[in-house]
Amino acid sequence: MRMAERTATSVWNGNLNEGSGRVTVESGALPEFPVTWAARTVRSDGKTSPEELIAAAHSSCFSMAVSNVLAKNGNTPESLEVQSTVIFERINDKPTASTVEVRVRGRVPGIERSTFEQTVREAGLDCPISRALKGSMEIKILDIQLQS
Repeated sequence: MRMAERTATSVWNGNLNEGSGRVTVESGALPEFPVTWAARTVRSDGKTSPEELIAAAHSSCFSMAVSNVLAKNGNTPESLEVQSTVIFERINDKPTASTVEVRVRGRVPGIERSTFEQTVREAGLDCPISRALKGSMEIKILDIQLQS
């Protein structure tokens, strides 16, 4: 059963190196934003990239999943900060989004550190975006911090 559909549209003009594009999201939650090859590979200069958008989708999904499981287990978080970094590199001479590196900080009253870490690893890696990326990208949880 479909739960939702979300749509984004990109328009690209020109060749890869000198061209540019713009992306809009159907919801209107974000303003139209520019994309370029240079923003992917050299410097962002206020533009985004597909990899940054994957990172944004992943960090928001991951934080929702962890929050949900924590709350269901009686440990509603005061705050969770999830940073997802997508690594874009050349593999077999092809540009590839290869890895997502994740760092998590949370303030969750009354939870043991080991329970928090286990929840982050299990719930976060089971979020819909993590599941979509599995098999094509490695997901590494580099750091989990429970703050008091």
